Amino acid sequence: MCYIFFSFICPCFYSKKKDISEVAVFPRDANKLTSNSGNSSHSGSSSGRGPSGSLRVPPSPSRFALSSQSSKMEPVTLSLRQITKMTHNFSSSFKIGEGYFGTVFKGELADGRFIAIKRAKKQHFASLWAEFRNEVALLRKIEHKNLVHLLGYVDQGNERIIISEYVPNGSLRENLDGLRGKTLDFAQRLEIAIDVAHGLTYLHLYAEKPIIHRDVKSSNILLTESFRAKVADFGFARTGPTEPDQSQIETDVKGTAGYLDPEYLKSNQLTLKSDVFSFGILLLEILSARRPVEVNRGFNERITIRWAFDNYNKGQVTEIKDPMLQEDIDEGVLNKYLCLAFQCSAPTRADRPVMKEVVEQLWKIRKEYSRSRRRAL
Repeated sequence: MCYIFFSFICPCFYSKKKDISEVAVFPRDANKLTSNSGNSSHSGSSSGRGPSGSLRVPPSPSRFALSSQSSKMEPVTLSLRQITKMTHNFSSSFKIGEGYFGTVFKGELADGRFIAIKRAKKQHFASLWAEFRNEVALLRKIEHKNLVHLLGYVDQGNERIIISEYVPNGSLRENLDGLRGKTLDFAQRLEIAIDVAHGLTYLHLYAEKPIIHRDVKSSNILLTESFRAKVADFGFARTGPTEPDQSQIETDVKGTAGYLDPEYLKSNQLTLKSDVFSFGILLLEILSARRPVEVNRGFNERITIRWAFDNYNKGQVTEIKDPMLQEDIDEGVLNKYLCLAFQCSAPTRADRPVMKEVVEQLWKIRKEYSRSRRRAL
């Protein structure tokens, strides 16, 4: 499916450029979890740490600031017995989501706060140990308002559980599908795109070491009460190149069909630009509400990026937006939004911007959209 997908989309771009239950959640030897996280062969000749020249990365600006201390939840220490009781033995009535790694349940602490409890699937228990270890190790090192915050974990017997903050409005995909009873307007969708871009920029440039998420997709974007976005699910994330002369790392291909960087898929060479490609696909999904691959549509509409690019070249940009979006959106704004999406999802990495540039372009698009709304009034 992946090879068919990329054989479709690539041509269109060339036309345009004691008992564990008593152990603290973060044990003192938790650093052992990271011991194998960087075991990969490295190659590449140019720096992938960030933009160069006039875009050299400054100290983290306020727009990329970490979550304020007042809103940060403290680590949670829970035993497996407590978690089992809290979820009524992992009852389906407490289930709030499911992914490749496991099933997510909602729990309530004694003080009334809610938490998310991700339990590894038993059928993948052995094979998912690396993903579990990797997610815990990486989440312990990062803190940003647009990244889901780790609160703790349990690794006991045949149970592997990750405890994180609860994000109440479900995934972006659920909201695009209308499963939450509300249609996101364009302003909200634009803010969600900016939030995700902020989170990825932090991972690429401002984390202790560059981090490549490797599975940026709508089902891994969670929405808060005010429909702000948080990037979740770091099971496939990897520490990126850390040396000045490295731009990529060699690793087995992991991710989701439709969002995968075609160069990574072909060469096993992972870079920060791999996340940029996935984000470009996500931008199209946010606007159109279509999945990257729509298997139930006709041949010409099955691959969303190809369908969108064809409409873009024909000047039919309003045909691309979600039919549920009833508002009239300025075509100039739509053109710039789509142009950015296509730049991010270019088949070759050299043609993609870095995430910091993407954020700056989205800020400009938001500003122009606000102006167009004022003119319309």
